[in-house]
Amino acid sequence: MIIYFAKGFLFLQTFLLFGFSQFGTSQNISHGFLTISNAIRDGHFLVSEGETFALGFFRPGVSTNRYVGIRYNKAPQQPVVWVANRDNPINDSSGVLSIDAHGNLVLHVKDRNQPIWSTNITSKSSDNSTFAQLLDSGNLQLVLNKTREVLWQSFDYPTDTTLPNMKLGLDRRTGLSRILTSWKSKDDPGTGTYSYVLNTSSSSPELYLYKSNILWWRSGHWNGIGWSGVPTLSSSNLLLNFSLVNNQNETTTSWGLRYARLFSRLVVNESGSIQRFMGKEGDQQWAFLGSVPLDQCDIYGKCGAFGKCENVTEFECTCLPGFQPKSPSEWSPRNASSGCVRKRGQASICNSGDGFLKVENVKLPDSSFARVDEKLSLKECRQQCLKNCSCAAYGGVDAKEEVGCLRWYGEMIDTRVLNGGQNLYVRVDALELGHSNGFFANKRRRAIMIVALLVTPLLIFLCAYWLIRRKRKARERKFKLFDDVTASSTTFRDSHKLDGGRRKPDLPFFDISTILAATDNFSPTKKLGQGGFGPVYKGQLANGQEIAVKTLSRSSRQGTEEFKNEVMLIAKLQHRNLVRLFGCCIHKEEKMLIYEYMPNKSLDFFIFDEIGRQLLDWSKRFEIISGIARGVLYLHQDSRLKIIHRDLKTSNVLLDAAMNPKISDFGLARMFGDDQIEANTNRVVGTYGYMAPEYAMEGLYSTKSDVFSYGVLILEIISGKRNNHYHIATPCLNLIGHAWDLWMEGKALDLVDSSLGQAYPAHEVSRCIQIGLLCVQEQATERPTMVEIVFMLGNETTLPTPNKPAFINRRNINNAQDSSNSAGAPGSINDVTISVLEAR
Repeated sequence: MIIYFAKGFLFLQTFLLFGFSQFGTSQNISHGFLTISNAIRDGHFLVSEGETFALGFFRPGVSTNRYVGIRYNKAPQQPVVWVANRDNPINDSSGVLSIDAHGNLVLHVKDRNQPIWSTNITSKSSDNSTFAQLLDSGNLQLVLNKTREVLWQSFDYPTDTTLPNMKLGLDRRTGLSRILTSWKSKDDPGTGTYSYVLNTSSSSPELYLYKSNILWWRSGHWNGIGWSGVPTLSSSNLLLNFSLVNNQNETTTSWGLRYARLFSRLVVNESGSIQRFMGKEGDQQWAFLGSVPLDQCDIYGKCGAFGKCENVTEFECTCLPGFQPKSPSEWSPRNASSGCVRKRGQASICNSGDGFLKVENVKLPDSSFARVDEKLSLKECRQQCLKNCSCAAYGGVDAKEEVGCLRWYGEMIDTRVLNGGQNLYVRVDALELGHSNGFFANKRRRAIMIVALLVTPLLIFLCAYWLIRRKRKARERKFKLFDDVTASSTTFRDSHKLDGGRRKPDLPFFDISTILAATDNFSPTKKLGQGGFGPVYKGQLANGQEIAVKTLSRSSRQGTEEFKNEVMLIAKLQHRNLVRLFGCCIHKEEKMLIYEYMPNKSLDFFIFDEIGRQLLDWSKRFEIISGIARGVLYLHQDSRLKIIHRDLKTSNVLLDAAMNPKISDFGLARMFGDDQIEANTNRVVGTYGYMAPEYAMEGLYSTKSDVFSYGVLILEIISGKRNNHYHIATPCLNLIGHAWDLWMEGKALDLVDSSLGQAYPAHEVSRCIQIGLLCVQEQATERPTMVEIVFMLGNETTLPTPNKPAFINRRNINNAQDSSNSAGAPGSINDVTISVLEAR
């Protein structure tokens, strides 16, 4: 009785399926389920519950053949992601997809007794009653009615496409191996030439691309964060995350999306290119996120064993250290397939004195020829390799070389120079090691070396004495420089009075050696960006803490005053919406500030970027608006010192790993006394588009100056446009003027970023626009305080009507077009600095 009731309930959940031409459209849609009592005929289709995917008949390209497949239902161009009868096409429209009496999903055609495709599953239950369901993940499942056990699923039998959370690789419990194979052509989804496979034969799996039976490309081994040969496919990717599972039950890899509103797919196309696409509902086309580069340097074994590819763009092969071309007469940078051999034979590396030379930034050789030990350290790995004469090289399993050992006992194939690659330690004989390290071979030079060794202790003593004195003097100069700096600073003198007379900053000094070690001697690969203060570098302290090091450039228009402000002010400020300053470093004429590292860079990186802004839905934008408000309120009222930032803008709002906003760059900030209302300056500093009118024109600044800048930020976050980004077709001078016009016309919501679609609460957005316009009013006295702004954001109170904002002068469009300054850029104000701190 229960079984009949269940069948009846499932029958009520199913509904009619309707036709479409190529993959087609229909007025009626069936959601999710297919039972034995209904079927999908050519011209009908089944869609998932959320209408993300559809299952039905289609014909590819100009072909007249018919196939059953799954495609994206709402994504751009509705691409096909899975094909059932890829090698058994139907040549007419008589196809029917149904569930047979044995509980299998089968594809029949007219006048043929046997199905042309079937799930071919034997049920373990006496009750063969099943149903098929299409999930919003794109996975088609055949499910047993009685137990809800999944008997078969399309994710286990992929064609040319992987979707988020779809696994590739081997299920050791069932023996099922999931691989991708390309289509034969754009008009034929049959099994093509290229196959994309997770190699599970070694203990260090790699992704392989085969052309027929020839290994064409490999990803490099998994280094803990991604595939070492493709640095872009790592867990540090802002949009995607990658994973590998390797245990006794399975060896599989998968990837997922960090943001649910996006669509993504990875395709092995008919030409052998591995391509990744991304888009979102409502887009007109997919964003192409790049293809794995299958150039000559990537072709498996092109450089031959013990060779490496030096130049990706021009393709040059060289032998590894200690090796030479096997056939010099046949060797050339573009024809090195004969490979390399040891210069003095294999026996030369088993004598005393042999060692290893480090080859940096390479894609490690094929791990099929390597032995893997996850527990050995790099030092232990070296010792194990030295014990065996057949060991040709070793390297670390993970990118940081902290744990794990790879040792090559055979050929080292497909080694190439790679930006962001790893270190390979190649075994060489004593003579090669001596030449490389600059040692001398003849007796006379050895005698010179002995004399030098005898003199060395004296030299070491003298050098140590000199270094100690130099370090002591440097420390004295550093504190003297700091005292000289603070003595001439009104900001420091005021802070000295407010803070009980202490002259030293409330944060530690870092030694220059610590900063050099953390940033790899300020390596260009560690550079995050260039701000008005100077370049910013990423670093990592010995305790693992990631930092951002902001250096004072000698050519910077910002200098000692800004450095003093940063050191004194941020050290005294503690708030979750302010960036944290760890310390500073003064070395000779160099000055550096050490901050916490912000992995998501700054707000302008997202809000003004076509793809980045799609990651910020309204709830996240409102959190950022509220967080900035709380940070500014703390500066104005709740901190130990009353601070006016004077340079609030999107590039000075950094985002942590959870996308929480943190205000940064206090180089232009000023302190106020508790009873002080406003101040005047002869040097106007700040950024066009964010400066209040009384400050830009008269040099007057107060807390209301920051309120004006905050109002501009609100309008930019809502609209996704810069305030000073001009449009020739509009009479408005800037975003403020455009927002005011829309407000006066009752069309305020037209300001909202188009990437949000309609997915936002209209009342809350309209309220934020009104708050933004209240903040940018021309008269400073009419603008609300930050206390009032925080209260308005958090409570449903009646808001005052905003008055005319500043900087909304109209312009004559015809005159603007005839002017030599038709680009729309305004004239600059003397002494204005553009302070932009890029990624941290």
